[in-house]
Amino acid sequence: MPSEYKILLVGTMGAGKTTAIAAVSDRPPISTDVMNTARHDFDKATTTVAMDYGEVSLPGGDTLRLYGTPGQERFAFMWTILARSALGIVFLIDNSRPDPCADLRMFLDAFGDTLRDATAVIGVGRTETHPKPALDAYHAVLRDRQLSLPVFAVDVRKRGDVLLMLDVLFHQIEALVPVNVEKPR
Repeated sequence: MPSEYKILLVGTMGAGKTTAIAAVSDRPPISTDVMNTARHDFDKATTTVAMDYGEVSLPGGDTLRLYGTPGQERFAFMWTILARSALGIVFLIDNSRPDPCADLRMFLDAFGDTLRDATAVIGVGRTETHPKPALDAYHAVLRDRQLSLPVFAVDVRKRGDVLLMLDVLFHQIEALVPVNVEKPR
């Protein structure tokens, strides 16, 4: 029987959640983007206020259901709602922000409860234009928290980059789901 896996994409406004979902979704993604009224925080025309949604079909009929959270902390109530029953999290970090390691720490704190029952990967974007901090800095944040998660440099516009992160995450999820037990829906 085919299974469905709920995957959450989280990150700051502009980190690329909407773009990543659009890059890999097998159907047109659903988006709740509206005009960005906080242009002083991030010069972006629109922002997600509820969620983005897309799907990736896997061999054997399984489906990855991708949910992108809003990036602004004022919508954190949606983070809690969307995190329910998530089996995996993709943390998207924008390396061009003033303190991207602080962004990662904030999201690790915000999704700490979810991480007890799920696994995660970290995708760091804009490394080609902003090479610092290096990926080692993110590994140091994880070590400080006694977490061992894969960290990737990623261009969320590239389907292959996003699929690689999802593939690694999916293999981690499969390792957590016991054999001969019905997988969660």
